Amino acid sequence: PLPAVPGGCAKQAPRTPREQAVDLPGRWNDVDSRLVADEVIRQSFDAAAGQSWALRHAQAHGGRQPTVIVGTVRNRSMEHIPVGTFVKDLERAYLHSGMVQVVASPDEREEVRDERLDQQEFASADTPARLGRERGADYMLQGDIESIQDREGRRRVVYYQVDMTLVDLETNQKTWVGQHRIKKYVERPWLGL
Repeated sequence: PLPAVPGGCAKQAPRTPREQAVDLPGRWNDVDSRLVADEVIRQSFDAAAGQSWALRHAQAHGGRQPTVIVGTVRNRSMEHIPVGTFVKDLERAYLHSGMVQVVASPDEREEVRDERLDQQEFASADTPARLGRERGADYMLQGDIESIQDREGRRRVVYYQVDMTLVDLETNQKTWVGQHRIKKYVERPWLGL
């Protein structure tokens, strides 16, 4: 049993399942990040207008899966959105698809390169990772998160629009453009005295 807290003012923070949506203030949250990332990546492989870009790439390159890097996702909304978490959710969704390879971001690459160089000097002769073996990306995924708020009295509607673009790094051609929208209705309770 937990010790008694004097005054009875202790706040409790029970754990909830990771997948359970908890949307207290109606702002962008972890569930939105995961769901939007999954939907955007699913859309990117949708072959509604013919064959998907990933299959076309594989056919043009002897069956080799395309390699993607998730680039900048800009938060153009009116609130703080942890874009780094959304980028990780996008990478996870791409990797779980089994359709593409994903390469590390510039910051991640620097740390890996430092380790690889360190191994050249300090690892045993048969174990260092070889230099010059990095996989270059074929495509970069970039995007924007925007929001619009409409408010009247205690009611508020928040509309999020996430626009993503997949760009061929060699040709600068936009290979795929997608969008996902979320609308949240929030009503503040009356303050009772």
